Amino acid sequence: MMPTLKPKHRPFCFSVKGHVKILRLDILNSVIAAIFMVIISVLALLPETTRVIALGGVFGLLAGVCCIADGVLIYRKLLFNPSGPYQKQAIHDKI
Repeated sequence: MMPTLKPKHRPFCFSVKGHVKILRLDILNSVIAAIFMVIISVLALLPETTRVIALGGVFGLLAGVCCIADGVLIYRKLLFNPSGPYQKQAIHDKI
């Protein structure tokens, strides 16, 4: 039988605060990726481009918009449910 760890000895990644901090880093990652994708896409859409490069620029802009949407959705999740998806009591206790 394995000994149970006291709450103060739980690893960081198993705590609720750990998950919230990881989600905050995910928001920062989404914002940085969106900025990078938009800059590269705008540079690809400069006047002297071929059709394939322009298509890549459009898809890059679409990827940047998806990164922004990802960051917004994660922010809303943190705003409305900061403790995460974990239940405080078992489901059979509610019934």
